[in-house]
Amino acid sequence: MLYFCIAVLPCGRKPAEGKKTPLKSPLSGCMEKVPGIAACVAIALPCWFLGLAFPLVGGPVFAILAGMLVALAWKPPARGKAQAGIAFTGKKVLQCAVVLLGFGLNLVEIARVGALSLPIICSTVATALVVAYVVGKLLRMPSDITTLIGVGSSICGGSAIAATAPVIKARDEDVAQSISVIFLFNVVAALVFPTLGSMLGMSNEGFGLFAGTAVNDTSSVTAAAAAWDGMHPGANALDQAAIVKLTRTLAIIPITLALGIWMARRESRAAASADGAGKLGGFSLRRAFPTFILFFLVAALVTTLAALAGVPEGALEPLKTLSKFFIVMAMAAIGLNTDVVSLVKSGGKPILLGFVCWVCIAAVSLGMQHALGLW
Repeated sequence: MLYFCIAVLPCGRKPAEGKKTPLKSPLSGCMEKVPGIAACVAIALPCWFLGLAFPLVGGPVFAILAGMLVALAWKPPARGKAQAGIAFTGKKVLQCAVVLLGFGLNLVEIARVGALSLPIICSTVATALVVAYVVGKLLRMPSDITTLIGVGSSICGGSAIAATAPVIKARDEDVAQSISVIFLFNVVAALVFPTLGSMLGMSNEGFGLFAGTAVNDTSSVTAAAAAWDGMHPGANALDQAAIVKLTRTLAIIPITLALGIWMARRESRAAASADGAGKLGGFSLRRAFPTFILFFLVAALVTTLAALAGVPEGALEPLKTLSKFFIVMAMAAIGLNTDVVSLVKSGGKPILLGFVCWVCIAAVSLGMQHALGLW
């Protein structure tokens, strides 16, 4: 919660340079966000329970859809003062959700069980990012949505998109579209992969590894592995898939750091060009590093140390649950800021990109298992 406090406190606005506009107090700056935050909570609550009832779809997808439906009637001029809180929820609350995700990562357990999957994870992540870049260029797609679909496909679906969007300053429309594409292929994977694994004669451990590396979102990994266990009495692919998926989540750290550095360098070059200078200026690694990712890593370290100290695993469960709810809230905000008409018109290319990434990741995961003698 430390990061959330840091994000909330500096709510006052500085006056524009050269003007004598009075400085708002932090309290008034925060209070103006309350109506928008409350609207996001009101949308998120029913979507949260719908997500619990239908985990294959999940609360975030319900929240984006609900937000877009509400936005059809509640247009930006009508939202007025609520817009500040909606924007805050879509950015700061989303970053806080990523930080709290760290409380679900025990680094010792990941190192013990997940190390075997590391070569496959590295291969699938690299494949998805390269394929997304190449196909995105061929389809002449905007770089932001290409990046979001690439990281969402390769790492951990909505969580990776949530972590990446603030770093690259992606538009809410791009986030909504990326989440929708990832959701589509999550559902297909959860339904198809257990049968595919049986047809290929995979072992229980092999399918756990396959589900953990080739399915995007955690809920869909769980659904696919649980379906496999149901088809094969006595199997325990679910535990294996969950650990592999958590190991894969750690790829958020280097990816967001690399994107942060890339964005900072690009902005420095643009500033230098505008000033007529011919060299890179103003770049700082400290400024480029996404602060919320540092807190994410601290949260994972706290979880690991707590486990080593014998703290019951359930003690941190409320923070993990809060993280999931914050993501649902943020997706509601993103849905409110999304132009549905524009989203539908540009939907074909992102879906094609997501499909190509999905097929390539599944093929590489199976190929690497075969090459390493794990299947």
